[in-house]
This record gives sequence, C-alpha cells and structure tokens, in this order.
Amino acid sequence: MENTIVAVATPLGKGAISIVRMSGKQALKIALKFFNCNCQIQPRKLVLGQFDLGDVKEKCLMAYFKAPFSYTGEDVVEFQIHGGVTVTRLIQEKLIQGGATLAQPGEFSKRAFENAKISLDEAEAIVEEINSESEAQLKSALSLASGKLNQQIKNIQTSLTNLLAHIEVSMDYPEEDENEIVRDEIFKTLDENRQLLKQILDQANQSRFIKNGINIALVGKTNVGKSSLLNALVGENKAIVTDIEGTTRDVVEASIDYNGIRLNFYDTAGIRESDNAVEKIGIEKSKKTLDECDIVLIIYDGSENLTKNDENIKKIIKKPFISVINKQDKTRKLAKQENEIEVSALENKNIEKLKEKIFKTAIKKSIDFNGLVVTNERQMQHINQAIKQINEVFKQKNQSLEILSMLIKNVWNTLGKITGETENEDIISVIFSKFCVGK
Repeated sequence: MENTIVAVATPLGKGAISIVRMSGKQALKIALKFFNCNCQIQPRKLVLGQFDLGDVKEKCLMAYFKAPFSYTGEDVVEFQIHGGVTVTRLIQEKLIQGGATLAQPGEFSKRAFENAKISLDEAEAIVEEINSESEAQLKSALSLASGKLNQQIKNIQTSLTNLLAHIEVSMDYPEEDENEIVRDEIFKTLDENRQLLKQILDQANQSRFIKNGINIALVGKTNVGKSSLLNALVGENKAIVTDIEGTTRDVVEASIDYNGIRLNFYDTAGIRESDNAVEKIGIEKSKKTLDECDIVLIIYDGSENLTKNDENIKKIIKKPFISVINKQDKTRKLAKQENEIEVSALENKNIEKLKEKIFKTAIKKSIDFNGLVVTNERQMQHINQAIKQINEVFKQKNQSLEILSMLIKNVWNTLGKITGETENEDIISVIFSKFCVGK
C-alpha cells in the first residue's frame, strides 16, 4: 500500500457538490501541489481555497485526515468541489499527474479493512447499505455495520480457541480421568456454540424477506380481475385491463414498499385450457412463477359460483396462499373460501387490508432491528457450514483428541471467513470488488 490512490467518491453527473478523495502517504503532499489557501492546513478541518487547473482555478473546500484517524487508516485528503462531470474529471486527472494512482473499486474500504478500521462483515454491510432498496434493507445493513455479527462470531471463536488450548494441554499431559473431563467439556462447549449459531441462522431465515422482498403471485382463471387488482395494489396502471379473456400473455411485475419491506407482485396469465400457442406459453410461465413465489393470491370472482377451473387452479398451489374474493362491489354468489379476504379492485376497497394480510402471512414475527439481522448470503452460508462442521465433530466423538482438535479448527476457520481473520486474499478481493470506485 505504498501508492496513493485517488477516485471520485460521489456519482458522476450534475449536482451541487462532488467529492474527490485521495488516500496514502503522499496524499497531502500531492494535494498541496494544486491547492492553495491563506491558512494553515490542520487535520479534520475544512479549508476554503483554490485548486489550480492550469488556465483556471476552482474555488473549493479541502479536508485533511491524518493517519490513523481516517476511514482508511491512512492519510486522506478530500476535495469538495462544484458538482459537474468536467471539473470533477479534471481535478482527478491533475491529482494523477501529481503522483496519485486511480483507485480500483472498493480499494478505499479494502485499505480500511487491512488497517483494522473495519471488519470484513462491516465492509459487506457498507455494500448492502449502498445497495439498499427499502427501509428494512437499510436497517439490516446498519445493524451489520454496527459490528454486532462480528462480535458474536468473535466470541464463539474465542470460546473455540480456549477449548483448543485446553485440548493441547491435555495431549501434552495425558491422564485417563482428565481426558474424559476434557471430552465432556469439548462437547458441552461445542453444543453451546452450535445453539448460538442456530439462533443467528434462525433470525436470518426469518429476515430473508428484508433483502429479497416478499414475492407474491396473482393467479386465477381469466377475467377475475387479476390485472385490476395488481394496479390497485401498486397504485398505478402496470397491467392492461380489458373484458377480453387472455389479455395477459406474460408475467407483469411491480413492486411497492410496505412497512419497510418490498412487496414484489407478479400478475400471471389466466390459467385455463387453451389452444392458443402464445397464451399457452403465458400459462406455463404462470405455473413457473407459482413455484418461485413466497405467497400466492388466488383471485376469485365473488359474483360467480365456484367453477371447475377455480378448483383445478387451487389444486396446483403448493405455497402459502390467500383467497382474494374480488368484485366486492357486486352481489356475492361464491361460497366461503379458505383464508379469504373480500376486496374490490374497481373501487379500491380493502386493498390496504390485503397488503397487511400479505405482510403478516410472510413475516411470522416482528423483526428486531436493534438486535442482529443477517441477510448476507455469504455470511449465512458460512454459519450454516460451521453448524454442519460441529455436527461432524459429534459424529466423530470417539476419535482421538488430535482429530477432534483438527475438526474444531475447521469450525474456527469457517467462522473466520465472516470476521476476515482467516480469509485469503482472493476472496477478500472479490468482496471489495463489489464496491463502487471511490468507496
């Protein structure tokens, strides 16, 4: 990390302010080749001055953060300039001419990790925070960024380290009675840590909707009002509504934010027997959507009696479902259905109650954002793997202490892939490559 890196830290485009950031030993020296002011540069203070672009000068602010009191742990200089593609590009080019190197995606955060300013799970939380598309995603990312997962996993690693140390001592001074006591301690400690990991994973499974949203398929026979209901749910005309049967030939998608969670709706083609080749393709897509969704809304026309087609559609539903009795504005003829709610897509009746019912069907219990919320797939995979490895130790409980020690080290190393303590350089590079340039 001898080189000093530079990048634009804000999105390129027109705006009030752009930020150009440098990090490295030469950051201040390079900055002062171009920046002039009538005052002394002091760490962590904004200074007003001019950036020399050659023929012209840009009036701007400069902030200097002296190592190790910066985001990266190195000397950092940031220029706050007028937002604009041209001026931003010219300042970056000048700093490169002055000796800086263009940063790679995520290189600032990678340096922060390597200088122990952030842990690996906190770094991944930053990516998730940047990519958040709902309030719940943001809260989840901020929960991870607080370092709660890192601390819990490190506590488990410390417990395993102490256990490994005890095993090593027992192997150096073997006594039959002591050996049995150590074995009892091994499996007691492993079971305690397994339960802690399961608690994290259980919360993660409950929280998976935070990242992906709840996927909801709208299914039913033709002309029951699926498209009208989709439009009512999302508050805009996403799907074409006509009296002609089979209008929807493809899956129409739309999303809204509800209680901080994304509700992803998929309006499917009416399921029925058809000789039309295009409609048949749409019906097959509808069936595929059913397999991939979290919840199904089975739409019925409440002004008609139950038909054979309605019954056939219900038979193919394998996911949690809500029976939505549409056309509440007309006289009801349909018999009562399982887990039903009456709505009128035409008059927008009970639409909010339907959203609430969808939410409660998916989210079985409230998510505590003040606690630990894990939505990162990589982290969940390693937690799952660690649980499986602990289970393997229990299967090998009659093996020698040497073999048990080796198996426990595998668990420790797997957990280290979350904290970054044992992670190899290749995987670290992949994680930080997901960042934008300048972060």
